[in-house]
Amino acid sequence: MFDPEQQSFTFEVGDGKPRLDRFVAGKLPKISLTRIRRLIDEGDVLVDSSRATKGFHLPKGVRVTVKIFTAEKSSATPEAIPLDILFEDDHIIVINKPIGLLTHPSHREKSGTLTNGLAYHFWQNGGEAIRPGLVHRLDRNTSGVILVAKTPRAHRTLSKHFRERKVHKFYLALVSGRVAPNTGEIDAPIGCEPKEWPHWRVMEGGDSRPAQTRYRVNRRFAAHTLLELEPLTGRTHQLRIHCNHIGHPIVGDPIYASAVDPLVGQQQLKHHFLHAARLVFNHPATGQPLTMEAPLPASMRDLMTGLS
Repeated sequence: MFDPEQQSFTFEVGDGKPRLDRFVAGKLPKISLTRIRRLIDEGDVLVDSSRATKGFHLPKGVRVTVKIFTAEKSSATPEAIPLDILFEDDHIIVINKPIGLLTHPSHREKSGTLTNGLAYHFWQNGGEAIRPGLVHRLDRNTSGVILVAKTPRAHRTLSKHFRERKVHKFYLALVSGRVAPNTGEIDAPIGCEPKEWPHWRVMEGGDSRPAQTRYRVNRRFAAHTLLELEPLTGRTHQLRIHCNHIGHPIVGDPIYASAVDPLVGQQQLKHHFLHAARLVFNHPATGQPLTMEAPLPASMRDLMTGLS
């Protein structure tokens, strides 16, 4: 059945164990490799109904399903969604994203996202439809600073800065247990195993890629630690995976926590305790160094109030 907003294609893999991105590119030659890789990252390319990375080598006999949207997901319908704006000029806008807000539409949810709200904000204030240029993302239940480009030039420049690791991101995470060292670095490669859950995990070889996270103890409690985390790489769910890997999972993490923290039951925490607290970067037009900060959400502050 043809959907005017979406087309779906399914291909069966033969011999040769091709890379996922190259295989899809060969089957859909009219779509750029860049867009194919973005579709893979966003979960619109599935291998036997499971997500995989662009470099995953496909075994014979598996089925690859590709969902193509006729319009880019960032071309969202404007919706009057309140935005906590930390900074805005003609080139960029910086938002303090609340917990529970999806960054951009997906094939399951096409409205009520940050991108919908940004599209409305740009239209309302500028009289024209500026397409929000997402240069990085936050998980639905991760709050905090998110940077968005307002012009193609700003988007290209910021994307380059992210690739070159010139943008520094700092998160606050409440983790289970008392972390002993005041500072440290987690160096553990992350890959995807489509046939196991969770798909993304620390793994050696195969489809894994290097992943490094620095941490610093912000405050210790009796049975918890507030950490400042700086990801040096940008792997999927990196901070959540790395914290659990060192035996200190993020409180409230429904996927990667090796055990349910007592705080979750006591406080009825409905999200993981991870907040993008600070973003340090150079302005894409002026080159001026900027530091953007977002305070902890009230629910996270309240959770720490009772800790000793």
